[in-house]
Amino acid sequence: MTDAKADSGRNFRFATRAIHAGASPDPATGARAQPIYFTNGFVFESTEQAADIFAMRRTGFSYSRGSNPTVAALERRVADLEGAKAAVAVSSGQSALLLVLMTLLRSGEAYVASPRLFGGSLGLMRRLDGRYDLHPQFAAGLTPEDFEAAITPQTRAIVCESIVNPCAAVMDLAGIAAVARRHGLPLVVDNTLASPALIRPIEHGADIVFHSTSKFLGGSGQTIGGVICDAGRFDWAQRDDRYDLINAPWPDYEGLVVRERFPDMPFAVACRLFGLRDLGPGLSPMNAFLTLTGIETLPLRMARHCANARAVAAYLKDHPQVAWVSYPGLPGQEGAALADRYVPQGPGSIFTFALKGGEPAAIRFIMGLDLISHLVNIGEIKSLAIHPASTTHRQLRPEERAAARVGPETVRLSIGLETVEDLIADIAQALAKLD
Repeated sequence: MTDAKADSGRNFRFATRAIHAGASPDPATGARAQPIYFTNGFVFESTEQAADIFAMRRTGFSYSRGSNPTVAALERRVADLEGAKAAVAVSSGQSALLLVLMTLLRSGEAYVASPRLFGGSLGLMRRLDGRYDLHPQFAAGLTPEDFEAAITPQTRAIVCESIVNPCAAVMDLAGIAAVARRHGLPLVVDNTLASPALIRPIEHGADIVFHSTSKFLGGSGQTIGGVICDAGRFDWAQRDDRYDLINAPWPDYEGLVVRERFPDMPFAVACRLFGLRDLGPGLSPMNAFLTLTGIETLPLRMARHCANARAVAAYLKDHPQVAWVSYPGLPGQEGAALADRYVPQGPGSIFTFALKGGEPAAIRFIMGLDLISHLVNIGEIKSLAIHPASTTHRQLRPEERAAARVGPETVRLSIGLETVEDLIADIAQALAKLD
């Protein structure tokens, strides 16, 4: 168990908190860097203390699958940057989404989801639907009205991304949050593509925020990880016939009702008990340490990511080989007004574009790049390119790929921190090979 307020530095501005929040000099040695606690277990002071920790009567470390001091520092830092009451770090962004859905829903229940999401998220949603009866109800479009129209009596949550992977559309989070409040539903936002440096969804009404820390938070393409943040303000008691892991007694914890024992962060506690103690996708302390180190430079990196992406997108938009570019940071692009409202720095560095030559041109373009790597990750300091239709979104049906704007002619770029003139030169020479 970790409390986001410990060592938080909430009175400081964002860049300072990115460096300091959640960590402090080691009291045992004076080490300024966060120590890496490579241990799977922790010695108890007494049998009473051990029993109390396992029964959730007191906080403390027992076994690193559930919590570890290095991982706890990462949880406190991300919770602080997102404005959350608590966070739970897990082994990947995919496991973060899995735990969110399985903590909120029972078999037969449903959630409204954006029609445009990361391909891995869509694949997981379909698998959970088919095997465990957790039903995604996809909105017809991206507007708050589209999300509201998809709500049914079985709906238990609304799920979207802040910036859509891979088309870079910026969601109207405040509008969707208003819909969620009207219907007594928690709003869950995947904030991976924005990071808290660009958007803090809780400030716009989100109740639960999660990340793949493998992307911008870590930044260097070294680690896999995820984190779930609990805003701590959703009224779970308004419908105590729902959300049984939060509202109903846990018989194996002496009748513990999570909402009553932990009123400031009940969702985070339920995720830790069910997700980490029962299911077990804990985060390695080494991955937590590397992610903490990456976050220290997050504000600087995001500014450069956005500036480089804007320049590359503008170059592509005017190129005769390019059919269209999906990057709302450019004037006149679809969604530019929402981008100006929510991300004045720019809508991140992930976007798509289509080549007039179709799939053959897209493949030849990617294979013709020299500096930009052909790699499936995003959000790294290095620039990356992928063909989504044959990789990240290949499991989708053709109509689903069309809705996500990842047709066979589409290329996804993740623009890094290189000198932008070098990136444009590499793109130019790859496009020239298509003539």
